[in-house]
Amino acid sequence: MGKPLKFEGVSEELHKIVDAEMDQVGPRRRAREAFKDIQLSIDHILFKMPCDGLTMTERIGNILKELASRWQFPKAVICFCHGYGDTCTFFFEGMWLTMRIARKLASCDYGVFAMDYPGFGLSEGLHGYIPKFDRIVDDVIEHYSKVKENPNLRTLPSFLFGESMGGAVALKVHLKQPDAWNGAVLVAPMCKIADDMVPPWLVTQILIGVSNWLPKRKLVPQKDLAELAFRDLNKRKQAAYNVVAYKHKPRLRTAVELLRTTQEIEQQLDKVSLPLLILHGKDDKVTDPSVSKALYEKASSTDKTLNLYDDAYHALLQGETDDTILRVFGDIISWLDKHF
Repeated sequence: MGKPLKFEGVSEELHKIVDAEMDQVGPRRRAREAFKDIQLSIDHILFKMPCDGLTMTERIGNILKELASRWQFPKAVICFCHGYGDTCTFFFEGMWLTMRIARKLASCDYGVFAMDYPGFGLSEGLHGYIPKFDRIVDDVIEHYSKVKENPNLRTLPSFLFGESMGGAVALKVHLKQPDAWNGAVLVAPMCKIADDMVPPWLVTQILIGVSNWLPKRKLVPQKDLAELAFRDLNKRKQAAYNVVAYKHKPRLRTAVELLRTTQEIEQQLDKVSLPLLILHGKDDKVTDPSVSKALYEKASSTDKTLNLYDDAYHALLQGETDDTILRVFGDIISWLDKHF
C-alpha cells in the first residue's frame, strides 16, 4: 500500500474506497466511479477549455475509448499512448487533466482514440506490472489496427501521440509498423530514463537479478514523481486526483523492462523514419531531454521538429504554468494541421 491520500471535503467512506489496495481491476473501477464528482471540481486551465459538441464512447475490454466531433467526420485519426503514471481513463473523462488533451484535439476535428494498457487504469491485470514491454506494444498495435479498419476512418491520415512511457510505446509501434502511420507527436518521450532516476549500477544489477525470482514485488527505489514532473505547485497537488494511476514503487520486472526498452530504443534512433514532432522540457528530471535531441538528430525522417521549452519539467501538458501549457498545445495543433 502507498501512503493514504487525503482530500479536503471528502468523506471517510470515500477515502476508504480510493485508499483500497488496487492491485486488481475491481477496486480501481470502484474508485473511478466513486470519485467522479470530486474530480470534476479540479481548478486547472485544461478544464477551462471549451469542448462542446463532442461525443465519447467507451468499450470495456482493454478500455478503448474514442472521442470525436459530434457534427462531422474527423480530418485525421490520433491514437494515444499513455505514460507510466497515467491512464487513458482520465485522459478522456471529465474528471482528469489529460482527458482535456483529448477533448482539445477532438474540438479541432481530430478523432482521438486511447486505451489502458493491461495492468493500468481500468484494464484487467496486476496494477503497474509489465512482464514484457513488447506485449504492451503488440496490444496497442492490435487495438489501433482495428480502429483504423473502420470504414469511416481507413482513408484518413493516422498519427501516434505518446507521452513519456507512451512515447516509447509509440516509437516501438512505429519500428514494428514502419509504413503504417503518417506521423507521431512525442511529448517528453521515454527514450532514456534520466540518470538521477536510475539506482546506482550495483543496485541495478542486484535488482535485475532479483527480478527473475520476485518479478512482481514493489522494491525499486523511486523519487517523488509528482515533484519531479510537475513544476507548478498547485498542479502538482492535483496529480493525486488521478486515483487509479499507479503510485507505488515500481515492480521489479516493470523497472527492468522499462530500462531495457529505453536502452533498445536508444540504439535504434536512426531507424525512426516517420514525420516527428518531439516536445521536451529542458529541465525534465524524469526522461532525458538530451536523448530527444539525439532522436531528432539521428532519426532518418526528412520531416522532423524538436521543440525544447525553457525551465519546463516532465509534465508539459499538465504540470506547467498556464502559458506554457497553452503554448505546447498550440505547437501540437499547428503541427498536426500541417500534416493531414
